[in-house]
Amino acid sequence: MTVPKAEPEAHDRRSLHERIAADLRDDIMTGELPPGANLPSTAQLRSRFDASNATIQKALQLLKDERLVVGRAGAAVTVREHRQRTIRPATSLTPAAADEPYPWLAEAAEHGRDARITLLDVSETSAPADIRAALGLRDDDTVVLRSQLLLIDDEPAELVRSYYPLDIARSTPLMERRRIKGGTTTLLRELRHTPHHCVDRVSARVPSQEQFEALRLPGSLPVLCTLRVVYAADGRPIEATSMVKAGHLYELQYEFSPQKA
Repeated sequence: MTVPKAEPEAHDRRSLHERIAADLRDDIMTGELPPGANLPSTAQLRSRFDASNATIQKALQLLKDERLVVGRAGAAVTVREHRQRTIRPATSLTPAAADEPYPWLAEAAEHGRDARITLLDVSETSAPADIRAALGLRDDDTVVLRSQLLLIDDEPAELVRSYYPLDIARSTPLMERRRIKGGTTTLLRELRHTPHHCVDRVSARVPSQEQFEALRLPGSLPVLCTLRVVYAADGRPIEATSMVKAGHLYELQYEFSPQKA
């Protein structure tokens, strides 16, 4: 009788200072260490993690680079004001009047933040495989791409790439290299392609080089990727958007009611 081999024991292969930073980061994100709280002293962290002073300082430097904590050598290290932002995906389909700011900008302003959108590119191009599948396109079909960078307090917050079928975007402001008053949701309604519902696929990934640079990530942190497909009332996909955010700065909040039996 062959005895099955035991599964290898799971082991965290990250360096010790990365593991220490990860545990402290979790304490900050869960509120165990709230804004304004001092982190445990170096002596306490040495004892907790069985680590040297140098290793503790390397861990704290990672958190400082991520702007989660502030402090200097020899002084207490303090948790900064909570930087994690809650995103409510349902609000993005709310149309805005032509003279009103995007819902995203208005929400940021309510929290006392300076938010703005930089339009990076508008072009007719081929689409990645996941976008083609989402929009039901052939491999040789082209789409209109609108690429934007969202910034909060001059920090990159989100890299957004929205794709539109060519027959919807042709000869419309979607193809113009300028921002659209009221946002694309409002424009699609005006074009008689009223958004009816959307489907989000959310995943955490290692950032690509482009994402790393665009979001000015401080280190080897994951990004939160959302692929959103917007459908018209007849079920046709009319927009597919890739949204990439720094994973340590965001959480998504979904609200829904249980379905009746």
